Amino acid sequence: MLRTRLSFAIHAALLTGSLMAPAAFAQSADAAPQSEAKTLAEVKVTARKREETLQEVPVAVTAFTAEALDRLGTRDISDLDAQVPNLTIYAARGSSSTLTTFIRGVGQADPLWGVDPGVGLYLDDVYIARPQGALLDVFDVERIEVLRGPQGTLYGKNTIGGAIKYISRGLPTEFDGTASITAGNYGQMDLKAAVGGPIAGNGALRARLAVASLNRDGFGTNLITGADVSDKDVMAMRGQLGAFVNDNLDIQFAFDRVVDESGVRGAQMLIPNRFNAVFFPTLGTFNPLNDRYDVRNGMPNINDTTIEGASATVNWRASDNLTLKYILAKRQGDTETNIDFDTTPAPIADVKAFYRDEQVSHEIQANWDAGGSSRGVIGFYAFDGSAGGQVLNNFFNLSFGDTQGTMFTESVALYGDWTFDLSEQLALNVGVRYTDEDKRAKVLNRGYTNATFTVPSGAIAANFDKTIGFKNTSPKIALNYDINDNVMLYGSASRGFKSGGYNIRAQATAVPRSANPFDDEQVDSFEIGAKMALLDQSLFLNLAAFHNNYKDIQLSVFTAYDSNGDGTDDAFFGDFTNAGKGTVQGFEVEYQWLVGGGFSVSGNLAWLDAKYDEFRFAGVNIANEQEFTNAPDFSGALNLEYRTSVGDAGEISARVGYSYQSDVIATTEIIRSEVPPNGRLPISQDGYGLVSAGVVWDTGGPWSVALQGSNLTDKEYKTTGYNLNRALGVYTAFYGAPRQYSLSLRYDF
Repeated sequence: MLRTRLSFAIHAALLTGSLMAPAAFAQSADAAPQSEAKTLAEVKVTARKREETLQEVPVAVTAFTAEALDRLGTRDISDLDAQVPNLTIYAARGSSSTLTTFIRGVGQADPLWGVDPGVGLYLDDVYIARPQGALLDVFDVERIEVLRGPQGTLYGKNTIGGAIKYISRGLPTEFDGTASITAGNYGQMDLKAAVGGPIAGNGALRARLAVASLNRDGFGTNLITGADVSDKDVMAMRGQLGAFVNDNLDIQFAFDRVVDESGVRGAQMLIPNRFNAVFFPTLGTFNPLNDRYDVRNGMPNINDTTIEGASATVNWRASDNLTLKYILAKRQGDTETNIDFDTTPAPIADVKAFYRDEQVSHEIQANWDAGGSSRGVIGFYAFDGSAGGQVLNNFFNLSFGDTQGTMFTESVALYGDWTFDLSEQLALNVGVRYTDEDKRAKVLNRGYTNATFTVPSGAIAANFDKTIGFKNTSPKIALNYDINDNVMLYGSASRGFKSGGYNIRAQATAVPRSANPFDDEQVDSFEIGAKMALLDQSLFLNLAAFHNNYKDIQLSVFTAYDSNGDGTDDAFFGDFTNAGKGTVQGFEVEYQWLVGGGFSVSGNLAWLDAKYDEFRFAGVNIANEQEFTNAPDFSGALNLEYRTSVGDAGEISARVGYSYQSDVIATTEIIRSEVPPNGRLPISQDGYGLVSAGVVWDTGGPWSVALQGSNLTDKEYKTTGYNLNRALGVYTAFYGAPRQYSLSLRYDF
């Protein structure tokens, strides 16, 4: 492949269910305007822990430059959903900033402590272990990379489904900065600013500070209290300080903090709760509301999250061929939230939850590249984390339960990934990861006499302190072959691993097995692909086909049980189980075509076939009755952009795009006992399409103006929900954002 001229910038500078961004075009300092570009420019990535162009990497990876993200009006990483094949990413149920991510049908929707994510999120090479506050807002970012498939031979914590790398702007050698203001509907008012550069020693000491204030009124209203629902109130900052001792050694420190005081996210009641009239007749019957964001919650509008982290990175070029890196990082977070499952003033299913987490990680990497026929990385990773909290449950104002405890995780791993050039055209890539992980669960689940949760009733659902260890070796092998300078073929086989653990919601008294550990997950992934530059580098085409064998799938479900021995299931608990095994296969296409005359076309297509081969429930294999969640059969995006020069006034680009997703099961709480009486599938979403558009005026100087719009047809679509119909009468859904539009003014200096 061409190593210097092009990169497979598919989506590296692109799409939403929108359009092509200008970073996809080649332009040197004295080149023609971007609207007159004839070829597509290279985008550098570090997907394999070394700098390469996208076209060189025999991995299904999509990258977004800072300019692309700005041009697309990307607010947070959930906006990448339509831009990457087979990626599903959204805010988890009642929260606006808790992350749920699936890639190729592999992920984890349960945000409770004790459960690991299936897709790893990395902020500047630091693994973020917990989903609370992890739906990162996009500001002062250099690049975001999304890698599909297992990545354990390259990344700190083994990532079974894939990895999202959020890379913030680095420390500049010259003073620069930016400031922007964005105003939009729903009272949106965002302020962002960043400044950085050398502060002493002729560039030997550099710093950067970035801040963001992100605010928006609610999409809906609590009709009981008048409070906003699904609003946004976020303050975020990142700071960096670097000492560049000499050409071979630098030490960099970083700090980030996010304070999210957004209110709860609104859920729509899909069917009336049949228990309202039975237990609270004086309140009357509550039917579903017409507005998908309005609620009648009886709980306070509290959903506060604070996360912060600090890291120190040492980069040492030990020789011309060897570079060593050490990363020390600490992160912590606290969340207080109220979850009114029934969405009515009645305390049918009211939950107040507190989450806390803390993690310390160490990573040592050795990168070797002598410019010869082999190069690669060897690393050591250590993680020590604790995550816990307390969940107070009030059911019908009759049953008062308390779930509390802590999950302690100690993990060490050795990994390596090496590339050998077998000839000028053929390269072999091999890797392996060994993981040794221990998990200790301290769990105390008990009952109380009333809603003050101060007087225990004496009922103990679970009380244990257990430890289990997991060991795993995950190999990888890949071949890539350059047919010519413009076409590369590759094939790979790799294994992904995610450790098991304990269900902290265990109901060990009534269901003893729930105190037993669940097993680790494993994915064996086989992939073939092609990366092509055609029509004199004006058309880029990326193809990938994969077949995954998915074993011991970890699922969070709600299980009904008989609490009083009368033979009738009259209670439920949050169960966690290994469902069995499944087969996930699919095909992905990414494309970008510089048509000419200022026009370009880009987009992606994805097909996914995810089936359970085995799903054990109550001792019976019900695989033929179950469907994978967050795994649509078809998805894709088609995007069109036009650019034109306006002379001394700079350049204007206009984009419009359409993204589509076929029908999907939107929640993991899917078991036979929870199907609503009318027989509908639990929280399903029919196929739907979204339209977005934008116009950007780059003045050619420091100023730029952008008008952005998303979901322009105001499509109603569910992202997730709760199906607790049998035990609590709860059947609710959470929806994606409505039509939004905004105007931004930006100044770069």
